[in-house]
Amino acid sequence: MKKTLFLALTLLVAPNLRAQDATMAPLETVPEATPAPVETTLVTEQAPVFDESKVAKAAPVNEREAITHLQVFLDNKMFGPGKIDGAWGEFTAKAYERYQQASGLPVTPEPRKLPWTEIGKDLPMEEIGDIYTQYEITPEDMKFVGDIPRSHAEQAKKELMPYTSVLELVAERYHADPSLIEKLNIRSKPSAWKAGDVVWVPNVEPFEIAQVKQIAKLPKREDFLDRIIHIDTNINILELKQGDKLLASVPITPGSSSLPAPKGTWRILGIAEFPWYRYDKSVLNSGVRSENFYNIPPGPNSPVGVIWMGLNKPGIGIHGTNNPNTIGRAGSHGCIRVANWDVIRLSKMVSEGMTVKID
Repeated sequence: MKKTLFLALTLLVAPNLRAQDATMAPLETVPEATPAPVETTLVTEQAPVFDESKVAKAAPVNEREAITHLQVFLDNKMFGPGKIDGAWGEFTAKAYERYQQASGLPVTPEPRKLPWTEIGKDLPMEEIGDIYTQYEITPEDMKFVGDIPRSHAEQAKKELMPYTSVLELVAERYHADPSLIEKLNIRSKPSAWKAGDVVWVPNVEPFEIAQVKQIAKLPKREDFLDRIIHIDTNINILELKQGDKLLASVPITPGSSSLPAPKGTWRILGIAEFPWYRYDKSVLNSGVRSENFYNIPPGPNSPVGVIWMGLNKPGIGIHGTNNPNTIGRAGSHGCIRVANWDVIRLSKMVSEGMTVKID
C-alpha cells in the first residue's frame, strides 16, 4: 500500500519527461526599391486531464497536441503551417502536403480526417523532440514592448514600432496564436508577465527580435541566384524552389480583390532588414506621391514588418506584417505579406537578383 501511494504521488509531482492589419497601407506607400534607413538610436488546447503549463511532452496525449506536434515539426522544417494553434487549418494541411512532396513521401489525402493518433506518423517527428519548451522573459525583451500611438504623425516621432504586450512578443517569438500561449500558461496572467518569468511555448526556432538589425540592403548571394520564388495567389502560398527541389513554403496574403498582387515574372531589387515605412496619404488615395508623408520607424509592428524585399515592379514587395493572425485572410494592397517569423528566415534563403514568379 505504501509503495502504491508513493508511486501515485511521484506521478503527480514529477514532470512527464516524455513529454492593426487594419492600418496596413497600400503597396505604393513603400519605396520602389529598398527603403533607405533613417538614422536613429533603437532600444534596440476530450482528453485525459493534465496541466499543460507544467508539462513538456514528446508524445501527444490528445488531438490538439498531435496537431501542435505536427505544426511544430513542419515549422522547424520551413514548411510553414501559419500560426501554431493546435487546430487543423488550411495552411497546416498545405504545409503537410508540401513537406511530403518535397521528401518523396506519399501525400496524405484529406489529412484532417486522420485519427489523431495517426497524425504525422509518416514523418520523422522524433527529430523535433518535445512539443513544448520553456522560455525565460529577459530585460532585453521588455525594451521591445510599449505603446503605439494611433496617428501616423505621432508614430513618426517614435524610435520603434514595438509589441504592445509581452504576450504578443512571446506569441510571435514562438510563431503561435496568442490563445495557445495562454492555454499553455493557464496558471499565470500574461498581462502581468515581466522579465524573469518563465513561460511554456511551442518548441520552434524562436524569432528573436533583438537580433534583427537595421540593414538598408542585405548582401547579394550568388549561390542563391538559381533559386526561384513562386507565389500562387489562388492558394495563398509562397514556395522557394531550386530546380525541381522544393526548399520551403510559407502562407501569405497576396494583395486583395481590388489591389491584387501583379501576376508575371519579376526580380528582387534589394532586401532591407528592419526597414522604415513611408506613409503618404496621397499615394493611398490616388497613387501619386506628395510631400506630405510620414516616415514610420521600424519594429515588429511596422506595417511592413521586419523585412522588405522590393521587386522591379514599382511599389511591390514581399514583406512582413504587424498582424500575423490575418495572413491568408485579410487583404493587403498588392504586396506579398508574410508573418515576421517566416519572412526573416526566408530572407536568409534568398538574394537580390532572384526571380519571383506570381501566378
